[in-house]
Amino acid sequence: MESQQPKKDCVPSNNQDGKIQGNEVAEFPIVNQRASLYPIPNGLTKHQSTDPKPNMLFVIKDHQKKSVGANPARTHKRKRKFIIKKSPVLIAINGSFPNLPILNLEDRNDVKWKSLYETQRERKRIMRETCAKYKSNSKRIITPYHVSRIFVEDKYRILYCEVPKAGCSNWKRVLMVLNGLASSTRVIQHNTVHYGNYLKRLDGFDRKGINYRLNAYTKMLFVREPFEKLVSAFRDKFEHPNNYYHPVFGRPIISRYRVNATKEALRTGSGVKFKEFIQYLLDVHRPVGMDIHWDHVNRLCSPCLIDYDFIGKFETMEEDANFFLHLINAPQNLTFPRFKDRHSDEERTTTQIMQQYFTQLSPAQRQRSYDFYYMDYLMFNYSKPFEDLY
Repeated sequence: MESQQPKKDCVPSNNQDGKIQGNEVAEFPIVNQRASLYPIPNGLTKHQSTDPKPNMLFVIKDHQKKSVGANPARTHKRKRKFIIKKSPVLIAINGSFPNLPILNLEDRNDVKWKSLYETQRERKRIMRETCAKYKSNSKRIITPYHVSRIFVEDKYRILYCEVPKAGCSNWKRVLMVLNGLASSTRVIQHNTVHYGNYLKRLDGFDRKGINYRLNAYTKMLFVREPFEKLVSAFRDKFEHPNNYYHPVFGRPIISRYRVNATKEALRTGSGVKFKEFIQYLLDVHRPVGMDIHWDHVNRLCSPCLIDYDFIGKFETMEEDANFFLHLINAPQNLTFPRFKDRHSDEERTTTQIMQQYFTQLSPAQRQRSYDFYYMDYLMFNYSKPFEDLY
């Protein structure tokens, strides 16, 4: 079943010009453009790779289907950019020169930076080995859908795959500052981040633009413990007033899984219980589709197709994020923001809070939930959240 289009936080931005609208210009001073992150070896062009192994290939093609409520103008625009009349176009991927920005000479003697750098190598190793074991690489096909969640920052040459409930709002703020759209992350409001359309997405470029950026830019994503991410999404979308998630998801969930539901609950969709939400999630015949806030990272970012250079974790967000900013030579006064701009008076979802929610479930439901996110647990090396899981 197809995913629903999200209406609240962590929604796609579609402004490919990246220009500030109206009177907001004065609030967003421009910073100087930085040089390319990757040095080009002698005799190579930017589209060639130093990897001795043959480059994998991907096919840009548009499998987008017409759906109810789709934006005709946007659909037409997509078709124009990715239309293939006779045969698919083959493009080399994952040919970026160093897989991770190289530490400078001074940092190589710093124990902290060396340790963080080795952590990145280990995370990438685990991800690649998991992909090799469980995913078939016989057909490496990337469509515009696979890169639709990747945001582009051209000045510092960054591709960021958005994972909701894993710091995506603040990462978008950082990208806007790097792009010269804001002087500080603190001046960027929540609605500006998600509805301002100031950030470009990779699927908005033509095939040459996608190919170039996949090969030349630093590709990064941040992940979070799957059960904690799931509970965080549930608390945000169903335990607070929401004029999208309650009617679109809440009503069908209550209608399907609640016995003797009241007319008011069926009308508003408010008050979904966590156990009902899990029943919906695990139902192969869901009454309503999936949503990016509780979908697998494996589906959102396609890490077995796209070779990410940097894998950060929400649990070590400050350390990982600031290390990444250090690697790309971001301005020294730019650090990753830790403020919470939605439900700021509410405690963040911790391991203890997650356990309180999952103890409402039967052991079988916990096991099936773990099975549902099994690849994310393996790929990003998260421990089993309960001892009785297998």
